[in-house]
Amino acid sequence: MFWILGGDSLAYALHRMSGDPVTRMIATQLDHVEWAGVHAYDLIFPTFVFIMGVSTVFALTGVLAREGRSATVRRILIRGAILFALGLIYNGGLARSWPDVRIMGVLGRIALCYIFGGIAFCFLRPRSLCALAATLLLGYWALMALVPFPDVRPIPGGATVITKEAGFRDTAQLRMDSTVMLKGSYVQGVNLADYIDQRYLPGRKYDGTYDPEGLLSTIPAFATGLLGILVGTFLRNSRDGDRRKAAVLVGAGAISVLLGFAWGIEFPVIKKIWTSSYVLVAGGFSSMLLGVFYWVIEVKGMNRWCLPFVWIGMNPITLYMASDVLDGFDGLASRVTGGSVSSFLDVHIARGCGDLVTALAGIALFLALARFLYIRKIFIRV
Repeated sequence: MFWILGGDSLAYALHRMSGDPVTRMIATQLDHVEWAGVHAYDLIFPTFVFIMGVSTVFALTGVLAREGRSATVRRILIRGAILFALGLIYNGGLARSWPDVRIMGVLGRIALCYIFGGIAFCFLRPRSLCALAATLLLGYWALMALVPFPDVRPIPGGATVITKEAGFRDTAQLRMDSTVMLKGSYVQGVNLADYIDQRYLPGRKYDGTYDPEGLLSTIPAFATGLLGILVGTFLRNSRDGDRRKAAVLVGAGAISVLLGFAWGIEFPVIKKIWTSSYVLVAGGFSSMLLGVFYWVIEVKGMNRWCLPFVWIGMNPITLYMASDVLDGFDGLASRVTGGSVSSFLDVHIARGCGDLVTALAGIALFLALARFLYIRKIFIRV
């Protein structure tokens, strides 16, 4: 959440100031890969889903024991519906006229993963959860590799990609009646997941004719949440010591990353269609990061440094929504540090200094809001 709210702007500003290879590498890692491959920024969303799965175990175990399955499922459905509604608001709500309203999105996918994972946790044991996750990943791979779909490009064949940047902003520009059939294609905009969005997903699509949080690609995202639930179950129920738990998380995560990249040779690692290989890579990194932080904070007791992140973590949805309403905290900060102030700093201090000051001011703003809510014990939960 730190990086989403403004940490990435700080990295970009540092790169614009220095332009050296180190800051270039950091800035590159804090931007999404266009299609195949993975950068650090591509791990943020699946880590949210993964950690949501981990927390589901701790949040629902007591509720299950006290209130039973029916009441727990009811809670899950209500919370999921609220999250989905917040996602619609984040995407602009009803400010636009239909069909220029985006239905799917980050919060919408998180909501669906929470509902699926929460209900699965209520009814299935860990082995069954593991089998369900494997079925989802293998089933999605089979669908993407084996199910034929029409080549909707204006001129079928070739290596044409369908993106907004390439001028494809409406499904009316595609040959939806094409009789040229493809299967096993993972070209951007020309694959089964994107075709299903092009054909069946109503409303506005983020990428013009398809959505990175689309219909079919939500299936493997469910598996990301289940991986988190399995890790949460391990952390809660294992009798291993904290050191052993941290080591298992890091080791299992490393194996998952290796398996994911190996699978990626046949089924590429692509975030925008949430491929099964991407699930393993992202889930593996999530597990390793959790293991490292578990070791640093729980085992070594080094926790003073993370207090600002605790502030953020206690109100993540609130800060996320506030960022949208305010058009970004760096956007708000630019009202004080932009314009002539930014130009003065660029000319008299160093090139890019204005952007750096704006980024730092934006970070100060969202940390101040997070701290204020934390100190006042205002925790807005869904």
